[in-house]
Amino acid sequence: MFLAHPGGPFFARKDAGAWTIPKGELEPGENMVVAARREFREEIGLEPPAVLLPLGFIRQKGGKVVHAWAFEGDHPDGPVQSNTFTMQWPPGSGRMQMFPEVDRAQFFDLPTARLKINAAQADLVDRLVQLVGLV
Repeated sequence: MFLAHPGGPFFARKDAGAWTIPKGELEPGENMVVAARREFREEIGLEPPAVLLPLGFIRQKGGKVVHAWAFEGDHPDGPVQSNTFTMQWPPGSGRMQMFPEVDRAQFFDLPTARLKINAAQADLVDRLVQLVGLV
């Protein structure tokens, strides 16, 4: 399963339970598949494969609804070409710093993906298994 590790100081030392599917916000009137492709490009720096298979949606703890797709393919493990965000760091310092939204991404085998993925997205692993008939 392909997962992305969030960039920035809050996730720098977090691993298990911190990884996520590449995701983002819909622009007003934007098609969900078009948005998924755009967000993948922005967060990973690559064009997603032509065929995307729907995994449905989940609702995260904070109420955010995340729609997900699967694809077959390869990606080299390691750093990605991600868009960035700016935040004050360290807190209260008045110093603004830029961080990548995603600092690395990779494919994981299913048992490892279950350990790495954000708990709110864990159902997506089961859906992937069902979709492609993995055991």
